[in-house]
Amino acid sequence: MSNIKIAGIGAYLPSLVVTNDRISEFVETSDEWIVQRTGMRERRISEGENTSDISTKAAKLALERAGIDAKDLELIIVATISPDMFIPSVACLVQSNLDADKAACFDISVACSGFVYGLETAKALMMSMNYKNALVIGAEVLSKVTDWTDRSTCILFGDGAGAAVLKRDQAPGIIKSYLRADGKKGEALTIGATDFDTPFSKEKKLAKRTIDMNGREILRFAVSVIDEAVTEVMKDTNVSFDDIKYIVPHQANYRIIKLAAEKLKLSEDKFYLNLEKVGNTSAATVPIALNEMYEKGLLNKGDKIILVAFGGGLTYAATLLEW
Repeated sequence: MSNIKIAGIGAYLPSLVVTNDRISEFVETSDEWIVQRTGMRERRISEGENTSDISTKAAKLALERAGIDAKDLELIIVATISPDMFIPSVACLVQSNLDADKAACFDISVACSGFVYGLETAKALMMSMNYKNALVIGAEVLSKVTDWTDRSTCILFGDGAGAAVLKRDQAPGIIKSYLRADGKKGEALTIGATDFDTPFSKEKKLAKRTIDMNGREILRFAVSVIDEAVTEVMKDTNVSFDDIKYIVPHQANYRIIKLAAEKLKLSEDKFYLNLEKVGNTSAATVPIALNEMYEKGLLNKGDKIILVAFGGGLTYAATLLEW
């Protein structure tokens, strides 16, 4: 029986670098204040490239590294909360851009946990549908759903995309995943959609179309569920923490990772972080970090790593895999 393995990784970041000092020009904040509270110093912001554009660029790099032609893709999943439009899906737009006309396509809305959910969803479909190749993308242009007058949120988010090509392989790949959600806490992180204003609605309801977040609630949730997800994904695998080369977390806030590491009784050095220069790109943070690790030569065949993420929904997930 074959396994499902990451055959290629790629990422794309917009060229515009927006520093903390730049943000302090239009909201009351400072570089020191932001760094102390988040660990972030800069982020990339789109100057017009939409989610499908940056997804396509990340996908092309991942396909090239995997040595797979886009026409051989049988599945494309895009995890995003900032699509170009409601329909068509970003996945269908990427399919068109890549000319990957054999692929089934859909988006998933799992916020910052999206890429990890996407890997397991793709794996399940590859096994049940006998697909040989799949593409999973985490991509966000959060700048278009950010309230740039709200200093509690506009300092956090950036734009970017990361992509992974999955293929069948005899070598171990995705070993185990753990996917969960707590919908009762969903109001802690929201982005509104469309106004409710029809000839039949009893009252007009206006949607807030920018990110609204209860940061304290998210921090408490995140520290707890990172501990839970990492612990659960290791169970019954015969893999110990000594075997894990890296834990790649959702890049939301340095304080979250520090507290989670303490709760897990692990060194912070085991967690790979790049939020200082990229910020929080929601569904894209984990694949962007993986791509950076690949380009730095930090990932070698046989390395065991854990991907762990948490986000709107509220959702959380972890995947244990062998590179």
